[in-house]
Amino acid sequence: AHSGSHTPRHQSDGRHLVEVHDHLRAELAQLRDLVDRVAAGTLDAGSARSKISTLTMRQNNWTLGAYCESYCRLLTLHHSAEDTALFPRLRHAEPGLVPVLDRLEEEHHAIHKIIERIDRALVAFVAEPGGLGDLRAAVDLLTDSLMSHLSYEERELVEPLSRHGL
Repeated sequence: AHSGSHTPRHQSDGRHLVEVHDHLRAELAQLRDLVDRVAAGTLDAGSARSKISTLTMRQNNWTLGAYCESYCRLLTLHHSAEDTALFPRLRHAEPGLVPVLDRLEEEHHAIHKIIERIDRALVAFVAEPGGLGDLRAAVDLLTDSLMSHLSYEERELVEPLSRHGL
């Protein structure tokens, strides 16, 4: 509607959000795959090490837990940046977005709670490799919550970001 005010820089802000989200989606898929293979016993420690090293790049601690931790830290940083920097500016620029931003911030908190649950499940799994149920349930919950959160956020924010920029 406001095509005149869509500067290329602002349009790239909307695209950037989607790119960051796509990266989070891809990493989530890799995390799920690793958990599946460790669970199935088809991934031995050596293979897991080389696999995880390609995912986490500069990680020094080659464990599923360390990989999850680095992913979870990335996700938390992304959400914190949105909550502290991006959302307040959008609230000011577009009062109509306030209910959307409230919901997104609530979802960020909910997702952080699930991440803490995954962390606890990983700790428990390392101590007692028998029980994968909690870990799988937490990863499934993260998947459902995060996928719906990211698509909702894109649906609601890509266009306003294209108008206002970051």
